[in-house]
Amino acid sequence: MSRIGNKPVKFSGSVKAEYKDNIIFIEGAKGKLEQEVHPDVELEVSDGVINVKAKSQAKEVRAFQGMIRSLVANMVTGVSEGFKKVLEVNGVGYRAELKGSELVLSLGYSNPVVYKVPQGIEVAVEGNKITVSGIDKQKVGHVAAEIREKRPPEPYKGKGVKYADEHIIRKAGKAAKA
Repeated sequence: MSRIGNKPVKFSGSVKAEYKDNIIFIEGAKGKLEQEVHPDVELEVSDGVINVKAKSQAKEVRAFQGMIRSLVANMVTGVSEGFKKVLEVNGVGYRAELKGSELVLSLGYSNPVVYKVPQGIEVAVEGNKITVSGIDKQKVGHVAAEIREKRPPEPYKGKGVKYADEHIIRKAGKAAKA
């Protein structure tokens, strides 16, 4: 029996939820989100609570129940509070700046790296910190991962783009010859 899938998703009065034709629509102060629901999973929307029910007890269906419940909970959190990820740019001469809807990164390559920010995502740059925020948790995480991928941190000096809460395990460099 799924523990996460059976937990009800509670939401406040400022959030509106509607379920029809295997699609859940959630609207809140920050925006609207919709998600297609697997046909083996049924949703019940009542006063401030969304219950996720599996149509059978097959292992795969119970897994879908837990996944759909997590997606719906993330949607409710996103439209009411939003999500954000903070990245740090470390290294001599490494910089980030925002020009319109493009993030321009100077990461030690011969040319600056230009990243086009997708619609629905907000990027802010303050010093060496890049803040990626939005209402869709998957999109925020994906954009942050794509930015980090441009120059992942290296283990010797820690230069590169890393998550603010990420710990880089350092390696010792060459030992000096005596």
